[in-house]
Parts: sequence; C-alpha cells; structure tokens
Amino acid sequence: MTAIYAANVERSLARYADLAMLYDKTTIHVEAGGGGKGCMSFRREAHVPKGGPDGGDGGRGGDVVLIADAGLRDLASFRQRRHHRAGRGVHGQGSQREGAEGEALELRVPCGTVVENLESGTRWDLTADGARATVATGGQGGRGNRRFATSTRQAPRFAELGLAGEQATIELRLKLLADVGLVGQPNAGKSSLLSALTRARPKVADYPFTTLEPVLGTIEDDEGRQLVLADIPGLIEGASEGAGLGDEFLAHVERTKLLVHVLDVAPIDGSSPAEAFEAVRAELAAYGAGLETRPYLIALSKMDLVTEEERDRLVAEWSGRAAVVATSSVAGTGLTELARTVFAQIPAEPASEHSDEVRADQLAEHAVYRPVAKAAFAVEPSGERVFRISGPSIERLIARHDLENEDALAYIEERLRSIGVVSALESKGFEPGDEIVIGEVAFALYPDVPQNG
Repeated sequence: MTAIYAANVERSLARYADLAMLYDKTTIHVEAGGGGKGCMSFRREAHVPKGGPDGGDGGRGGDVVLIADAGLRDLASFRQRRHHRAGRGVHGQGSQREGAEGEALELRVPCGTVVENLESGTRWDLTADGARATVATGGQGGRGNRRFATSTRQAPRFAELGLAGEQATIELRLKLLADVGLVGQPNAGKSSLLSALTRARPKVADYPFTTLEPVLGTIEDDEGRQLVLADIPGLIEGASEGAGLGDEFLAHVERTKLLVHVLDVAPIDGSSPAEAFEAVRAELAAYGAGLETRPYLIALSKMDLVTEEERDRLVAEWSGRAAVVATSSVAGTGLTELARTVFAQIPAEPASEHSDEVRADQLAEHAVYRPVAKAAFAVEPSGERVFRISGPSIERLIARHDLENEDALAYIEERLRSIGVVSALESKGFEPGDEIVIGEVAFALYPDVPQNG
C-alpha cells in the first residue's frame, strides 16, 4: 500500500510540474479548409424550355492564420490539441448562387514566437502584437458550369471540384522579447538580482537549478523609459549540447540587446568565478547564434559576503573585461548603479509615428524565405506507351474535375492542348491512345479525336 501511495504521489507531482512549466516549444499540424464544389445546374423558368447553365461557384476554403498576442505568456494553449483545421468552403448552387467562404482559423501565439513550416522550411518571426502569418492557405472553390459556356459549348454538363486546403506540420518556438538577459551558472544570484531590481518574484533558494524557466521583470529610468530583463536558468558546461537544463533556454537570449554576466564572488563550493565566467562564455559561443558577440557587462553578486578591500580588488580585477558593477541583493547595494549602467548601454530607440498601430494586413516581421516556384510542367516517358506529366498547374487541373464525366475529360484534353502539354508529349514520341499519368491518375489520351461541345 505504501509503495502504491508513493507512486501516486510521484505521478501527481510530475503532473503538477508539467502544468507549471513554461511551454516554449511545440509542434502542431494545421489544415486549411477545402474549396466548395462548383454547381452544375441549368436555368428552369416557366415558358423557357431550354434555359442556359446557371451553376454557381463554390466558396474558397478558410486559411489557418497565426496571430501574435501580447497577452499570452507561452504556448500552453497548444499542449492538449495538436491538430487544427479551418472551415470548408460551401458548395455552389443553381441560379448563379455562389457558396460562402470557409471560416478562417485564427490561432493566437505569444509575441516572440518563431513559426517554421517543417516541410517547406518557410519561417515567420512574430514579434509585434497583432502580426499575422498565414501558415496554410484554403483551397480554391470550384467554378460552376456557367463559367464554361462558350459559343461552341453552350450546355456544359460539368463543373469544377473544389481544391483541398494546404496542410502543414508547424513548429512553434517562443523566444522571449527581453532587452537584457541575466546569465550565469546555477546559484550565481540571478533570480535574487532580478527580484531586487524589478517587481518580478522568481523562486529563490540556496541550491542549484532553482530557476526552471525564464522569468521576466521590468526596470524603468527617471524619464519613464522601460527595459525588460530576463532571468535565464543557470548554464553549466555542455548546456549548448543539452547538459543540465539543456540548450532550450539559450534561445531566449537570442533577442536580447545586452547580457549581464552575474558572477558569484563567494561560491559555497569554493569554485573560481573566473572559471565560471569562461564556462558561460564558451556555452554562449557554442550555441551558434552569435551570442558571444553580444554586448555585455559584469555584475559581481553577493558582495555582502566579502570585505570592502576584497570588493575593491575584485572590481579592479574584472574591470579590464567590461563594465563592472558590484552588487548585493541582500544589502541592496549597487542596484541603482547597475540599472543606470544597463540603460546607458542600450540606446533609446526613436519612437515610430505608427508604433501603437498595427495594420489589418500586417504580416510577420520576417519571412526568411519561401521556396522557388516550380516550372509549369514536365513530360517524361514512364514505360512503354506511358508518359508522366508533372507540375502544380497540371495536377490542379486534374484535381478540379470528375474524370468519370466525359464532358470534363473533353475539357481537360482541350486545356492540355492549349497550354502546350500535347505538343510536349508529341515531341517525346506520344501517339493518340497512349496512357498519361498525372499524380495518382492514369488515363488514355486521344487529343486528335474531335470532341463535341
């Protein structure tokens, strides 16, 4: 009974820790809505025995859009649900009635979220409140049969199918939007310093790895200018490769403009502050985001534990590397000087005329790249009297039509000739009746056989 009770307690504690942690990375699957079908319909009116085609178009499928929200802290809203789908477009109807567009799915993420499509590699950086990124585009609706009426095809008996919406596997990774990052080894005094400088209340204890997630706080100068400080969990040797708390939290340092190296001048284990400093610098360099070139200053912490003579010696010793401030969170000394030094090293940014406005069509601040569009189509022999045709536009043409409908097949063959596919086939040795393969569809093509409109 005792063992069962202990196991239940352990599971409960693990569940509580899971709920309390900062969710800064997750992977989701998104699916945009498919387009509605076009309608095949003919006008029916009193005293009009042969009305013309009047099928309406299908509605476009809804997009999946990510929106940066300054009110969100982490990605915990995605913890339970990993699959997200937008609304489908409504099918067209007779009397030229068009289907409604599918409802777009808007997913809100914290400001500072990096979004990456794992298939295409396209990346967005959502840093501004209200910034938007369309990660999956809804499928186009099919055209109704009235769209295909011509002088030679006055009664088209086919309509287009709606296209499927895009699907994608998306990685979301939160990188905190902080101006200053407090870095150092475990138990160096970072949390105490953040608590003394700001109104943040991180957990503080006298053992390593007290801080299990980044904590933010805000400082303000006499002119009302504010800066955000982030307490980054302790870094040990090998952190860039996953040691200790791993490299997950190093990502939160990437956006900072200034690093504050917090050094414990009287470590209880008797270790060397210089060795601790070099170990942290080495892990910043090994992370590979240029963190070792970031401007920094040094905050010598726990100065209340050394004599005044030792304090002066330490300040003189470290001042050759960077700006140095001697601090004590317990005694409250050096905090004002540290805040002033931080503000001095981060120049004020000029206010933008539209800094408080977000355009309705604002996109992500950075779209790193998009894949280059593929060629229109390609034709290659795929066996005896078999030819494969590939290309997005050709595959969409096939996806849009019911291949069991003879009128639709006639229209497809007409389109293949008009865009040059038939000529390309003939240059490869194609003869009428040979089989062509497009995607997963195969059928015999007789382009020289006249078709009735």
